[in-house]
Amino acid sequence: MTIGPFNVAPDGTLSRRTPDLQPIVRYAWRGRPCAASVTQDALTLSGYAGRIPSTAERGADRAAALEALEELRQDLPEGTELHLLPDHRMVLRHAAPPVGGAISLVSAMVRFAMAMDPYLDRLVAAGAVPAAGASGRAKT
Repeated sequence: MTIGPFNVAPDGTLSRRTPDLQPIVRYAWRGRPCAASVTQDALTLSGYAGRIPSTAERGADRAAALEALEELRQDLPEGTELHLLPDHRMVLRHAAPPVGGAISLVSAMVRFAMAMDPYLDRLVAAGAVPAAGASGRAKT
């Protein structure tokens, strides 16, 4: 059986399908692209939280969205960071211990997605908008 870039053994152990490439499993949560990047030493989970509105967008409260971004940075659990990218998209990144198998990988992906929910709600309430291209693949 395969999950994204992995072969899954009957006992759930993961192995890379292509040894030369860093395995990344892409998925979406609430229409936002997410990714699980797996190395032997760590698991990095990321998801686009939204975008700070442009000054050209009528009625957008850019100041409130920026204020919410800074407040959220203070509230994030250890190992989680919220970054503002040059194109005004916000990405949540969480560093986790390496995974032992398919079940622990999928479990970590689901936990990350569920943990994102309150932050997404706060950002939307403050005027952040979904990131452009949220329904498709995104580089993380």
